[in-house]
Amino acid sequence: MTDAGAPPNPDSAGSGNAPYRVLARKYRPSSFDDLIGQEAVVRTVSNAFETGRIPQAWILTGVRGVGKTTTARILARALNYEMPDGSVKGPTIHMPTLGVHCQAIMESRHMDVLEMDAASHTGVDDVRQINDSVRYAPASARYKVYIIDEVHMLSTAAFNAFLKTLEEPPEHAKFVFATTEIRKVPVTVLSRCQRFDLRRVEADVLMKHLANIAAKESVEIEPEALGIIARAAEGSVRDSLSLLDQAIAHAAGTVKADAVRQMLGLADRTRVIDLFNSLARGDIAAAFKEFRDQYDVGADPIVVLSDLAEFVNFVTRVKVIPAIADNVAYGETERVRAKEFASKISMRVLSRMWQMLLKGITEVQAATRPAAAAEMVLVRIAYVADLPTPDEAIRMLEQNGGGSPAASGGGAARSVPAAPTASAAPVRMPTSSPSFGGGGARPQMAAPAPDPQGAAPALRITSFTQLVALAGQKRDIMTKSALEGDMRLVRFEEGRLEVALEPNASKTMISELARKFELWTGRRWTVIVSNEQGQPTLRSVNQAAKQEHARTAEADPRVREVLSRFPGAKVVEVRRLAPETPEANINADYGSDDPPDGSDGDDL
Repeated sequence: MTDAGAPPNPDSAGSGNAPYRVLARKYRPSSFDDLIGQEAVVRTVSNAFETGRIPQAWILTGVRGVGKTTTARILARALNYEMPDGSVKGPTIHMPTLGVHCQAIMESRHMDVLEMDAASHTGVDDVRQINDSVRYAPASARYKVYIIDEVHMLSTAAFNAFLKTLEEPPEHAKFVFATTEIRKVPVTVLSRCQRFDLRRVEADVLMKHLANIAAKESVEIEPEALGIIARAAEGSVRDSLSLLDQAIAHAAGTVKADAVRQMLGLADRTRVIDLFNSLARGDIAAAFKEFRDQYDVGADPIVVLSDLAEFVNFVTRVKVIPAIADNVAYGETERVRAKEFASKISMRVLSRMWQMLLKGITEVQAATRPAAAAEMVLVRIAYVADLPTPDEAIRMLEQNGGGSPAASGGGAARSVPAAPTASAAPVRMPTSSPSFGGGGARPQMAAPAPDPQGAAPALRITSFTQLVALAGQKRDIMTKSALEGDMRLVRFEEGRLEVALEPNASKTMISELARKFELWTGRRWTVIVSNEQGQPTLRSVNQAAKQEHARTAEADPRVREVLSRFPGAKVVEVRRLAPETPEANINADYGSDDPPDGSDGDDL
C-alpha cells in the first residue's frame, strides 16, 4: 500500500538470506503520503495538526483491509515525529525521513505506543491496566498513544471502565481505536472520539497501485489481470495485495488474465457476456450450450450465475450513467458490449433479469444438483426475455392490431397472437357477480363499427360491472379496487355514473374517474357522488356469495361426513370445477364461470 516515496524495506525479496515478506506487509504505508483513497482523513488530520486542534481520541472504521491499523500507527508516528537535531517541535503530517521514534513505532515495539487487540483482551482487567498506566508520562516520546484494534470486542464492563479516562485523559495521552463493527461500539464511547470512516478504495485506484507494486517487483502483469484482482478485492487494499501475491506465485512468470480467472475460479468474462446475449435474445438452446461448455471446463454454476448478475449490474449502471463504461477496471470487451446492451435493453428487463438471478443463485446454493438448478434458472430468464413488460403489454392492447413487441434485448422474438382491441369483435368481460345498472348476468362491451374517417371508435359500456372489468383489463388495480369496495351504485347510464361512497373511501378518487373512463372508452363521462343509500358494493356481494357457497357445501352430507372425521376442520373455500363436457368450450368462449343453463355449477 505504499507509494514511490515510502522508505525502502530491508526485507525485500532476494535481499540476501532474509525471509520473504508478503506484499501486504512489505508495502505497508508508513506516512500519510503513502495512504491511497483516504484523502478526507489526511486532510482532516493535517488541518487539526496545523491549527493545534488535536482530539484526545480517534476511532477509525471501515471494511477489512482498508488501512485502519496502519492509519493508527501513522497517527502515532505523526504525533511523536521528532528529528535528531530537534528541528520539529510538534505533531506534523510531513515526515519525509525517519525520525527518532518512527522505526520503532512502525514495527510496534515502541514503549510509549501500546497496541492492544481487543479481540483477545476483552475484560475489564485489561482496561484497568490502561487506566493505571495512562497517568504516567511517556518515557521518551511526546505522547503516549494507545492503539486498540477491534475495539467493538470489548465487554460492556470494559467499555464502562474506559469512559472516565477517555473523557478526561492526561494531556500526554492519546487514544486511537479501530473497528469493523462501528454499530457495536456504545454511543457513550463514540461521543468522546473523533470518527473517521475509511472508504473502500476504487478499483481504478487499486489498479494503479498494484501496477506500481508489480513494477517494483519486476513482475509483468496484464492490465486486464489487474482489473480482475482489483474488482475481486472489493475495495480492500490488503486483499488486493494478497491476491496479487497469489497471482504472481500461480503464474510463475507473466501474470495473465486467464491465469487469474482460473486461480479465482471465475468464468471467462467473454463467455459470460455471450451467455448474457443468448439469454437476452431468448435463445435457450444457445444459453444451455454456453453454460454446459463453461461447466465442462470446471466453472462453478454459482460463480457463473454470480458473474452473470455482476454483468447485468454493470449494464444497468452503464444505462443510467454512460460514463461508467470508461472505467479502466473493466476490460475493453466488457465496456464495448455493455454500451451496446445498455442502448438496446430496457431498464425493466434488466431489473427483471437481476431479480431472477438473485433468487436463482439462492436456489442453486441449496440444490443437491447445482448444474441442473442453474440450467432451470437460465430457462426462466430466457423464457421471459422476449415477453413484454406490463406497461408494454397494456400499450400493445390499446393499439390497433397490437402484436407481440420484439424483445427489448434484441433478436428474434417468439410470435404471440395479436391481442384483441376495441375495434375487433365484441369483447366479453367475465364476471361472477350480479349485474349493476341493468347490464344482465353476462355483460358484453360491444364495440361500434370503426369511424369511416379512421378515428378510434368509442367503446360502449352498458353496465357497472363492465366498467369494473375494464379497469381490471387496463391493469389499474387501485381504480378497480375502489369501484368494487368503496362505491355503492345508485344509477348507471352510458357516460354517466352516480355512486354513494363508503365511509373510508378516498374523496380524491372521484375527480380522476371521469378522466380515466374517457381515456379508456373514448367517450365523455360524468361521475356524481350521491347521498342515496345505493346498492351493496360488489365486494360485499361477492363475499356474501362465497359465504353462501360455503354454507351450501357444509350442508352437503358428504362434506359433513368429512368434517366429522376431522375435528376442527372447516370449509375454507369452494371452487368451481370446469365441466368435462363439450359445454366447457362454450363456457370458456362465453367468458363466464357459470354454465349457460343458469345453474351455479358448484362441485367439491
